[in-house]
Amino acid sequence: MSHSRAEGEPDGAHGEGDESPDDVAAILEADLERLTDERDELRALAQQVQAEFENYRKRMLREQTQQIERANEGLVEQLLPALDSLEAAIAQLDDGANENVRKGLELVHAEVYSVLQKAGLEKIDAEGQPFDPNEHEAVMHEPDEGGEPTVRAIVRTGYRLKGRVLRPAMVKVSG
Repeated sequence: MSHSRAEGEPDGAHGEGDESPDDVAAILEADLERLTDERDELRALAQQVQAEFENYRKRMLREQTQQIERANEGLVEQLLPALDSLEAAIAQLDDGANENVRKGLELVHAEVYSVLQKAGLEKIDAEGQPFDPNEHEAVMHEPDEGGEPTVRAIVRTGYRLKGRVLRPAMVKVSG
């Protein structure tokens, strides 16, 4: 059976016969190019959305981590006076004090400090070190013939939290 046009149908009603194979190829090539361009645009858009989402995810993770660190910093800072009190209590015990009391206080101090160390707390090593206003707070000064100011005694322990000074050490300086 041949495909011919029905009687009374005008030429080109179905689009057959009035286009040459070159015209059909040109139309198909144009459609292919249009579809390829559209695909490329959609792919670029999908990649952009994916990149934006990844950046958003990383930013949210970073903000959550910072928020947790700020909360930890506040808690650690609130516990420092308790740590100071334990240190002072241990220092105030005289030689006649009950050894069990001393050991108990030292154990509690060590446990509290250990927990805080796991959170990133570290003591600022100050005694005998050159005075550093970024890490030390001078509360007493002793004149000395030496040149550079040096920490002679620690009045209150200073601490860093994850490498950043949380509380400077109160120190006695000479020099």
